[in-house]
Amino acid sequence: MAKRVAVIGAGVSGLSSIKCCLDEGLEPTCFERTNNIGGLWKFTESSEDGMTRVYRSLVTNVCKEMSCYSDFPFQEDYPNFMNQGKFWNYLHEFAEHFDLLKYIQFKTTVCSVTKHPDFSETGQWNVVTEREGKQDRAIFDAVMVCTGRFLNPRLPLESFPGIHKFKGQILHSQEYKFPEGFQGKRVLVLGLGNTGGDIAVELSRTAAQVLLSTRTGTWVVSRSADKGYPYNMMITRRCVNFIVKVMPSCFLNWIQERQMNKRFNHENYGLSITKGKKTKLIVNDELPTCILCGAVTIKTSVMEFTENSAIFEDGTVAENIDIVIFTTGYTFSFPFFEEPLKSLCTKKLFLYKQIFPSNLERATLAIIGHIGITGSVLAATELQARWVTRVFKGLCKIPPSQKLMAEATKMEQLLKRGVIKDTSEEKLSYILYLDDLAACIGVKPNIPFLFLKDPRLAWEVFFGPCTPYQYRLMGPGKWDGARNAILTQWDRTLKPLKTRIVPDSSKPASASHYLKVWSAPILLASVLLFCKSPLFWKLLSDKLQARISPYLVRIW
Repeated sequence: MAKRVAVIGAGVSGLSSIKCCLDEGLEPTCFERTNNIGGLWKFTESSEDGMTRVYRSLVTNVCKEMSCYSDFPFQEDYPNFMNQGKFWNYLHEFAEHFDLLKYIQFKTTVCSVTKHPDFSETGQWNVVTEREGKQDRAIFDAVMVCTGRFLNPRLPLESFPGIHKFKGQILHSQEYKFPEGFQGKRVLVLGLGNTGGDIAVELSRTAAQVLLSTRTGTWVVSRSADKGYPYNMMITRRCVNFIVKVMPSCFLNWIQERQMNKRFNHENYGLSITKGKKTKLIVNDELPTCILCGAVTIKTSVMEFTENSAIFEDGTVAENIDIVIFTTGYTFSFPFFEEPLKSLCTKKLFLYKQIFPSNLERATLAIIGHIGITGSVLAATELQARWVTRVFKGLCKIPPSQKLMAEATKMEQLLKRGVIKDTSEEKLSYILYLDDLAACIGVKPNIPFLFLKDPRLAWEVFFGPCTPYQYRLMGPGKWDGARNAILTQWDRTLKPLKTRIVPDSSKPASASHYLKVWSAPILLASVLLFCKSPLFWKLLSDKLQARISPYLVRIW
């Protein structure tokens, strides 16, 4: 049973990992190479230390009720979508509330993590750290890697012919902090993800021209949904997830296209997704307006660079480009591991449930937070840490390494032969993934049981937003405040908006509201689900046989 646990990184996932260790009676030691907590959420004006941090104007894409620690809601007066400072304050409040800071060694870099000589028996690790030029060695029973996905910038210069001739400035989005210094410049932003959209919009207010290049296009959604409620809270619901599972994909795609184009026609704005490309979505409230006003110009892929211009695939040319900003993401990096573990951990196929390396005979190493997901990464990494610490403690089991490696190797071979599609880079479904982890722990909400025991709560859990508190209602780590947190989540959502009280204003989350909105879709989905069941076909067959048999008798 693991006792001493090394936690690498004191960001969002590192803090929850420390707390989960304490909840299970383990002894965490967290190594953080900077002088403070928060990881990329700690803003600095430069990136000289090589750390990736947010740009000054960043605002969260997931609202506070959907992206909080499951037993520590945001204060009710916090805005639904927060800037860097507010979110960093929340992380500090969380760390101080659960007294986590004393377990963190700041300004300490992890140099290497290697198997102890008797690893096959003990599962222990040798961890070498460095602080102020002095190295230290320690043995740990388990390791949780919480360095995040934004450690190693991806700068694919080789994919752009002529880029080495370009005489302007080349940056990666990791280096971008604020718009000062871009006044009067002609800027080309490569890549249309959340970061690319944010940077293009912000620079459009100061730069002379902003071009935004995309290979595939994207759906653009606002932070607010119909009637102004947070988009995440309206769409991330178990009832919606149920409908998605039973509806035909072609019908769902048709609905999505109609819904996405309701606010503005993506094709008219040059944003529609190229045929055959994967569906992608970004959150940006201002990009359509900037395009409409000419402040941002959408372009196709860059085919070639010259000394001062970019030639696009459609044959158009942008002259006198001063700055090119690559918003091309990051690659996984584990500099403290040895081969083959280092390479294996970068392949999602070889990470059991995106967490445990398949080749280790002892499950004492966990990769936390190296996922893309269609919801809050914070909520997902917290649940990962809850499961991992119970595995370390011996309370939860995972399959043996031989079985995991055999399955992963088989999948890899099928991918190479083109038998199956590679979905490893696609974002995980938020509810499906969290429910999968929750089932491993024993904390997945039992909806039918809840409807019998507590109908009001069950209604909110199934028809309301799937907030993290749902995974604290039962089982290990149950929190007594979870029920109240769920029933008051709309109060906390509306509180920061109520700065001017309007008489007779109605609440959004009433039972009648849910009934009106979801009764028809649920009924349709239930019918489809029943039609898919063997029972339906058996009844249909019996009915047809009863109808047809008399005619067959007459013919004979």
